[in-house]
Amino acid sequence: MMSKRFVSELVAGDAVDDVFLLAERNVAHKKDGNPFLNVTLADRTGQVKGVVWDQVERILAAAAEGDFVHVRAQVGEYRGNLQLVVKDMAGVPADQVDAADFLAATTRDVTKMMDRLQEMTGRMQDPHLAALFALFWQDADFVSDFMRAPAAKMMHHAYIGGLLEHTLSMAVLAEMVGSHYSGVDRDMLLAGVILHDVGKLRELEYTSRIDYTDQGRLLSHIVIGLAMLDEKLKQVPDFPETKAHLLKHMLVSHHGERAFGSPEPPKTIEAVLLNYIDEIDSRVNSIREFVAKDTSEGNWTSYHRLLERHLYKK
Repeated sequence: MMSKRFVSELVAGDAVDDVFLLAERNVAHKKDGNPFLNVTLADRTGQVKGVVWDQVERILAAAAEGDFVHVRAQVGEYRGNLQLVVKDMAGVPADQVDAADFLAATTRDVTKMMDRLQEMTGRMQDPHLAALFALFWQDADFVSDFMRAPAAKMMHHAYIGGLLEHTLSMAVLAEMVGSHYSGVDRDMLLAGVILHDVGKLRELEYTSRIDYTDQGRLLSHIVIGLAMLDEKLKQVPDFPETKAHLLKHMLVSHHGERAFGSPEPPKTIEAVLLNYIDEIDSRVNSIREFVAKDTSEGNWTSYHRLLERHLYKK
């Protein structure tokens, strides 16, 4: 198979004859009533929109969302963005594709990051929390998933190993902040930091693309995370009930507000700190990713719709 050309390398006027992930497809209809397809094709460098005008029924039958597809197309522009006019599309078996071409991954060493996180929990003074994390780290399936999971589908750390990278960064911040303020239960803060997003392991699927699982869409990572935490808490002898409630509150409140998906707002100092540490790390990562991918000329990025601002490029 010829070397893959990535989405980030496409230029208007190019002819495309390559394999992509079919991330989305939607049937629409022309004014004469005939169908056409809007598609989104992706690889680890990004996504590009496409349109299928001809042979729509055959191409619909050839591949579904989430499949790898061999695409023949012409690169054009539509409303200022690249768009592929797809001439043909056929499914490609997953075992014939290098998954690394389609899933972006952290550039950091996941083994070293995991070792650092385990070293931090190994210094916990609280015997119940220390015992809890010993159970998590002894669970080989959990550790394997935790080292591979992304932190999100799109917003921040949305790549393989992203959850571990995000969690370790937050843990380092938590050590700094926890030592700055008096009266902070530093073990509880670290526990909340490490466990706040564990539900992402089951909320997201990340084999060929990053997307939500049925469980994730139905329950959310907060509810899933609480269940995962409960599984382990039941295995720790005599884990104090109040401490369990305080730890669960960290997961429940880490989005900060009900409007942002938290069933309850933070009601302890540790929960408040978790919310802000999470916000700092996710915001910095998402801004860095946006700036790195921006192709605007000059000192300013294009408009960031979520943040409602242009960002200054150093």
